[in-house]
Amino acid sequence: MKAKYRFIAAIVVLALLMTGPFVVTSLLVWLDMKEAERTMLTELLMSRLPVGTLMTMFGFAIGAAVLHKLFKQYVEGLLRMAETLRLMLGANRDFRVTPEGPPEVRQLAQAANDLAAQRDALMDDVDAQIARAKASVEEEKNRLAALMSELAQAVVVCNLDGRILLYNNRARLQFKALAQGPTSVSGGALIGLGRSIFSILDKGQVEHAREVIVQRLAAGKMPMAHFITTTRGGQLLRVQMVPVMAGEGGLSGYVLTVENITRSIEEEERRDQALHTLTQGSRSAIGNIRAAVANLLDYPDMEPELRERFLRVIDDEVARRSVVIDQTMSQFSDSMKTRWPLEDILGIDVIAAAQRRIEDKLKLPTKTEELDDALWMRADSYSLIFALGFLASKLQDHYAPRELRFRLSSEGRLAYLDLIWSGPAMSSETFYTWEMEVMQFGSETSPLTLREVIDRHGGEIWYQREKAAHRAFFRFVLPVATPETEAAPEERRVTGRPEYYDFDLFKFEDASIDLDRKLSELAYTVFDTETTGLEPSNGDEIIQIGAARIVNNRLLRQEVFNQIVDPERPLRPEGIPIHGITEDMVRGQPTIDVVLPAFHEFCEETVLIAHNAAFDMRFLQLKEERTGIRFGQPVLDTLLLSAVAHPNQESHKLDDIMTRLGVVIGKRHNALEDALATGEVFLKLVPLLEEQGIVTVRQALEASEKTYFARVKY
Repeated sequence: MKAKYRFIAAIVVLALLMTGPFVVTSLLVWLDMKEAERTMLTELLMSRLPVGTLMTMFGFAIGAAVLHKLFKQYVEGLLRMAETLRLMLGANRDFRVTPEGPPEVRQLAQAANDLAAQRDALMDDVDAQIARAKASVEEEKNRLAALMSELAQAVVVCNLDGRILLYNNRARLQFKALAQGPTSVSGGALIGLGRSIFSILDKGQVEHAREVIVQRLAAGKMPMAHFITTTRGGQLLRVQMVPVMAGEGGLSGYVLTVENITRSIEEEERRDQALHTLTQGSRSAIGNIRAAVANLLDYPDMEPELRERFLRVIDDEVARRSVVIDQTMSQFSDSMKTRWPLEDILGIDVIAAAQRRIEDKLKLPTKTEELDDALWMRADSYSLIFALGFLASKLQDHYAPRELRFRLSSEGRLAYLDLIWSGPAMSSETFYTWEMEVMQFGSETSPLTLREVIDRHGGEIWYQREKAAHRAFFRFVLPVATPETEAAPEERRVTGRPEYYDFDLFKFEDASIDLDRKLSELAYTVFDTETTGLEPSNGDEIIQIGAARIVNNRLLRQEVFNQIVDPERPLRPEGIPIHGITEDMVRGQPTIDVVLPAFHEFCEETVLIAHNAAFDMRFLQLKEERTGIRFGQPVLDTLLLSAVAHPNQESHKLDDIMTRLGVVIGKRHNALEDALATGEVFLKLVPLLEEQGIVTVRQALEASEKTYFARVKY
């Protein structure tokens, strides 16, 4: 009997220990006891408690265990189901409740899924009707956006605070080329939605131009202002400003068209200098010549020695003027060489234009043969067509061909453009003379020679006879245009409205960081890092930083920061298959001393966002002393925010959150792609947090600090 009671007491002790929230811990304590300790505990309970009490406790323990199991199956299961239903209602329509647990809970889950399917069918119909109603409005917006995107001028639209609301592709490329210092790393940060135009243009000049526009409006004149300013790199910009009028006649913003005139100013200075050189001393030289000629005419019987002196004066003055004119023409010719840029042009278009000009000006018939109509060339079309016309006119003057023929072919990276005619052979001396003389075609004269045109294209020209056909040709050897390669992810065209436009941003207010502003009203930089390892305090280093901006609740995939970093230490071989960055890729890249200031400038005036932000921020904090760069803005962590929004979910890994929220992205474990994924997750979390009354940055930070995961340190 004693053994029987000892067994019952052991079960009671184990049941008591295993009830409540200490199940695992209690079981481990019991299993860790030695046999003597277990016997002592059992005898202690048997000696102190009667059998009836032990049986009562045993029943209570069994009941508590049953209640705990029911709580796990019903209460926590229903709480998880409630979170899933909220996901289905908001962030991810395609998400479904997983039928699990007791039969009643599984039936409820299936009913919820059936209702969700019916809801989706109704919403699809509503969405289709809304899409049809919005189609015309969106079409107009996209037309305007596409028009701005293709403008040759750089266009920037700002609100009255100088915040950039819209900009076109030309502006993005132009300001990217102007980037100096930290902004020159990874594409620069000069321009972007919500950024200040005063980081590019002088604020005083912009404000003065705005005052001029207000005064001209009041006077009933055309509201327009111009000014010239310099960038930090010393470039000259010509800016034209026109207002964007509000509904009641006031200003809501202004449009700036920006042109880099540095090169044109330099060319004008060279032309002015050439003109000054040409005219300098001309008045006195002409006076001397006129005086000498007058004396020769007035005194025909002048002594030979005196006549020779006057003739020498004329000869010397003419010789000096000739030298000045030759020098001026040389300078002017150099200026003309850079006047027309090389561009990609279809070869058959060049031939068609040359045919029209030759037939119109020379009345000389032309034909074509063996044309590669898909061949693109890199050429200055104006000077090339002029050169073809010049050769046609020389042939007409010297050999009187009945017609000219054009042929176009290619070999490797070279294009062959042939001008063919039938007639007698030409000497090499004649062809050399044509190459070196200034070109003339009809009544037009070019300051360039045929050789200069060819040299400008980096090509060649030669004369060749086809003896069997009794004809000859000039062959222009020109570079083939490089085909456009697939754009990088941040440059790839997207369907719909270009991402550097947002017509709703006219209502956008100053984006300064205020912890009590709504989450949806602030600008963010979402970022991620790739590192040599997982121990920042033990010497692991950053090897890539990827980031993108969020403005007006839109993830701007074309305003990104993506830079590989030289860690100045070997990479861990086990990490290379994960992040895909090799030793060859980091070799020669800028170090963290260069990259971190550029990243700091990219994300200034924004709230930082990362997944498991404590890990990434630790790497940045450890570089504060070395670089002098400190990231003092607020930091939101999507891992913690997910735990706030869905406290009953078992996993808050980025992949699992993406699945729950319906976020789909391509490759992962690349810093930029992970940053973009984190940005999409954050935008999905914002409305879910607002449903819980978490609407400001301060509230989001306070809620995050209360989660279990906030205790993790690196």
